[in-house]
Amino acid sequence: MTKSNDPQRPNILFIMYDQLRFDYLSCAGHPTLQTPNFDRVARMGVRFTNAYCQSPICGASRMSFYTGRYVSSHGAQWNGYPLRVGEQTMGDHLRRAGMDCWLIGKTHMKADADGMARLGLSPDSVIGARQAECGFDVWVRDDGLWGYGPDGFYDEKRSPYNEYLKSKGYPGDNPWADHANAGVDGGHIASGWMFDNADKPANIREEDSETPWLTDQCLAFLDQATGPWCAHVSYIKPHWPYIVPAPYHQMYGVEDVAPAQRHAVERQNPHPVYGAFMSNKIAQAFQQDAVRQKVIPAYMGLIKQCDDQLGRILDALERSGQIENTVIVLTSDHGDYLGDHWLGEKDLFHDPSVKIPMIVCDPRPAADATRGTTCDALVEAIDLAPTFLELAGGAPADHILEGGSLIPYLHGKTARPRDVVISEYDYSMTPMRDAVGVTNRDARLFMVFDGRYKLIHAEGGLRPMLFDLQEDPDEFFDLAKTSVADAQMDRLYGALHQWGLRMSQRVTRSDADLAQMRGRSARRGILPFLKDGSEVDPELTSKYRGPAGHVYVAPDKD
Repeated sequence: MTKSNDPQRPNILFIMYDQLRFDYLSCAGHPTLQTPNFDRVARMGVRFTNAYCQSPICGASRMSFYTGRYVSSHGAQWNGYPLRVGEQTMGDHLRRAGMDCWLIGKTHMKADADGMARLGLSPDSVIGARQAECGFDVWVRDDGLWGYGPDGFYDEKRSPYNEYLKSKGYPGDNPWADHANAGVDGGHIASGWMFDNADKPANIREEDSETPWLTDQCLAFLDQATGPWCAHVSYIKPHWPYIVPAPYHQMYGVEDVAPAQRHAVERQNPHPVYGAFMSNKIAQAFQQDAVRQKVIPAYMGLIKQCDDQLGRILDALERSGQIENTVIVLTSDHGDYLGDHWLGEKDLFHDPSVKIPMIVCDPRPAADATRGTTCDALVEAIDLAPTFLELAGGAPADHILEGGSLIPYLHGKTARPRDVVISEYDYSMTPMRDAVGVTNRDARLFMVFDGRYKLIHAEGGLRPMLFDLQEDPDEFFDLAKTSVADAQMDRLYGALHQWGLRMSQRVTRSDADLAQMRGRSARRGILPFLKDGSEVDPELTSKYRGPAGHVYVAPDKD
C-alpha cells in the first residue's frame, strides 16, 4: 500500500453491525439505550433517517451492499446462495480507482466454487482469493456463526475467533458456543440458543468476547495501514445468540423493554405469507412477553458493547490523526422484529426489519455545512458502493452500480431524489413456502416504498399488502384488505413495473462505451443498405471508390 495524504481522496472505514435496528440508538430516539459513540459520529456527519436494505436477510442484503446491485440483479437471493463468478464488487471498483479494499469480520458470502472450477480459478491465487472472498482482500474473516450439532459445524471454514479463544485457554472444540455464547447454570452450559438463558452473563471475559476481539483486529489494521484504503469492519453482533458478557448482561432490565408494536387487527385475515410467518416457531417465541423481557435487555447490552468498542476505534483514529482523512460509515444489514408485528427475527418488510441505521461522516471541509444533521431522503444500501467509488476518485460505473452516490447529501448540494426504494425477499428456502403452498419460483416478495405508501407484492397469484405510514406509522392496517387505496396501489405497481424494466445486465458496456462504438463499424467499412453511396459521408466510402486494380473477365462457358 502507498501512503496518501490527499484530502480529496480520503480513506473509508465501513462499519457494519448485524441485525441492528434503526431505532435502537440514542441518536435515533431510543428512550433508555444510550449510544454516545454512534451519537458522536452522527454529530460529525449525517444520519439518514430513511435508509432501506435491499433484502431483509443477511446474505442477500450483504451481497447488495458489496455489489451495489439489487438482489435480482446479482442473484444471491438467500443465505448460502453463491455470488456468481464475475459479479463485480466494491473491491473490484475501488482497486481500479487505486484504493485497497480490506475485510475485517463477516461477509456471509458463499463462493461460486463450480464457477471458479469451470474457469480454472484457484482459491490460492490472488484473483481466485478475491473471487472467493466477495472481492475483498482479507485481514481476517470470521462469519461468527459457529454452531455445531450431530452433523458437524454449520460453517465448515476455520474460525479465527475460535482459535483465538483456544489460545487464551478456553477449552473444547468450540469455545464460541460453550463460552462466548453460553452462560452457566448449576455448573452446566446454559446455551445462548435458549432464550431462557439470555439474562445470564456469557461465560467469558468481556475483553475476549466477539465484539472486542474484532475491534482488536480493526485496531491492528489501522496501526499499519497506509492509504488510500477502504476497510470493511463487519461485526456479528447484536445478532443472536442473544447473550452478552458481564457487565453488559445487567445494564438493562424489564423496565427498558418497550411494549411490543403489534395490534390484534394484524391477525385478522392476514396476508397468507404474513400469516405463515406469524405462525412459525420464531414468531411464537417472541409473542411471549417472558421471552421479550429476557431477550431485549440482552440485545440492548450487545448494542451497548458495540458502542463502547466503536469508541475505541474513534479514539484510535483521533490519536493517529487518521480521523481527519477517514470517511466513517455506520450501518446494518437489516433489523430485528423483537416481537413487533407478532414476529421475531427479520424476513418481512415492516420498518423494524427492512429499515436500517445509516450514519456517514465525511471529514472534508465540503461537508462542514451538514455536520450533525439528519437527511430524510429515501436512500438504499446499494448507494454506498457508488459513494465509495466517488470518494476514491473513480469513474462512475452506473451501467453496473444501481445505486446513487450520497456525496451530494453529505455536501449540502441538490441531489436527484429517489421516487421509491425497493427490497426483495426469496422465501423458497423456508418452511413458510410450504405453508403458503407456492412453487420455489413464486416464493418471492417485493417491497416498493415511496416515503408514505408501502406496497408488498407477492408472486404466486397472492394478493398484495399496502400500508400508509403517514396515517398508520406503526404499519398495522393493511389497506389491501379493502379497496380504499386502489389508486395508490396502481401507482406503486407502476413504479415496480418501471423498476422491473431497468437495464440491469448490460454490465460490460457503459453509456460512454456505447457512444464511442456507435457508428464505429461504418468507419471500418461496414456499409450495408446503401443505394448509391450518397447517403453517407464520402469519407466512409473512400476505400470503396477509385480505379480498379484489375478487371477480371469471366471465361466463356463455351
